[in-house]
Amino acid sequence: MSRLVEVPGYVRFWTASAVSAFGSQISGLALQILTAVTLGASATEVGLVSAARWAPYLLFGLVAGVLVDRCRRRPVMVAMDFGKAALLGAIPLLYALDRLGIAALCACVFAFGTLCLFFDAANHSYVPRLVPKELLNAGYARVGQADAAAGSTGPLIAGVLIRLVGAPLAVLVDAVSYLVSGLLLGSVRAHDPVPDRGARLGVVRELREGVAWVYRRRTLASIALTSHLMLLFNTVVSTVFVVFALRELRVGDFGLGVAYACAGLGGVLGGALSARVARRFDVAVTLIAGRLLAAVGWLPLVLAQRGPWALASVSSAFFVVSFAISVESPVEMGYRQAVTPDRLRGRMNATIRSFNWGMVAVGAPLGGLLADRVGYRFALWVGLSGAVLQALLLAVSPTREARDTDAAEPAPTCAV
Repeated sequence: MSRLVEVPGYVRFWTASAVSAFGSQISGLALQILTAVTLGASATEVGLVSAARWAPYLLFGLVAGVLVDRCRRRPVMVAMDFGKAALLGAIPLLYALDRLGIAALCACVFAFGTLCLFFDAANHSYVPRLVPKELLNAGYARVGQADAAAGSTGPLIAGVLIRLVGAPLAVLVDAVSYLVSGLLLGSVRAHDPVPDRGARLGVVRELREGVAWVYRRRTLASIALTSHLMLLFNTVVSTVFVVFALRELRVGDFGLGVAYACAGLGGVLGGALSARVARRFDVAVTLIAGRLLAAVGWLPLVLAQRGPWALASVSSAFFVVSFAISVESPVEMGYRQAVTPDRLRGRMNATIRSFNWGMVAVGAPLGGLLADRVGYRFALWVGLSGAVLQALLLAVSPTREARDTDAAEPAPTCAV
């Protein structure tokens, strides 16, 4: 972190990420309790609410990448943060007016997800402008550690807060965190040039150019395609986990918070070791090993039984999975930015994330339906098996050739 502190604007950027991450941990648990307990939703309805959060990535993700590449990225992030604060503030207001049902919650969450989509496309593409290439992995790892640190304490605090004021009011904490994040990002003064209007090719042509860049580069394509599968099957597990833990394992609200806190601890440790692991084993080994460990890490959760060891089983699963992802994810993110020209980064990030989080929109209702129609444990086994499959596919893919020294190829300047 010492060298990153010297990068102008990085500390404020990192602080904004940490503040909003902490708030998101609280609202994440609060929305799950609000949906499953306060509103009495079924597993399928829980999946639909989760799908509404991520459906915008599938519907608008590619267009968002084109639009972000046409704008300065910092103003986009600030505007989206303020919009997210307003939307989250509307949820407790609707509840107080007795207007909050599953349909209204889905609408709010869908709009919130749309703003998150544009924020994410701008955010991930802004980091390479803020941080030198040699510090990219470390820069992403430190942001990941902030997320994980928030994850280690946020759920526990959220559990206490929900008991004191209720799930709807707890969501307001995240609204405030987005206001603070927007103000901090607005104060960052770093290189953020206005893109050249003369380089525009038209929305459709630019969209196709971004998609082609991702899926025609061998190492990038295999990383992207397997990450789509990983999000699909991980979402099946994480969606079913909420109702499985509350209704079958009976770990309670506090138990959910403990499990998520263990995930945060795993994330902190994984983020701290990520850069060191990447230097020792290079990109390919780090990515493949991280994906494999994250997949098999769900096993204790799938095998968990009601009783004194239930919470330990699910907590250990979340710790291992989060640790593995936090080792692998910054390396993957840094590699993707390093091999992509700046003018294509918004589209590259939005393309991958749109299909990634689009898979969440598919996996959440799929997991809920499997749980309701067949059983919780069957749905969990489907998720674990699919996660292992994508990790094995990555292990035999061209990603085996990825190296830290790979550089960006010249970007095409015509339609594809």
